[in-house]
Amino acid sequence: MIPKIKMVEPMPDYKLKVLFDDGKTVIYNVKEDIETIESYKDLAAVRGLFQQVQLDGSRTCVYWNDQIDLPSDTIYEYGI
Repeated sequence: MIPKIKMVEPMPDYKLKVLFDDGKTVIYNVKEDIETIESYKDLAAVRGLFQQVQLDGSRTCVYWNDQIDLPSDTIYEYGI
């Protein structure tokens, strides 16, 4: 089952605080993705873009624009 996100909040230093429907809360470090995934580099290069994170309608993905998104199962598994 794909975990559903209840709330996402951008934090300093390119981290996301994510609360899931099952009550689990994690901090996901997007900085590592920015360093390794070409399309994510805009999150650091474009001022204010990281803070514009949104939750999609299915609540199984967060996104910033058409090129940058992050599935909930990745956040759930790799978040601390």
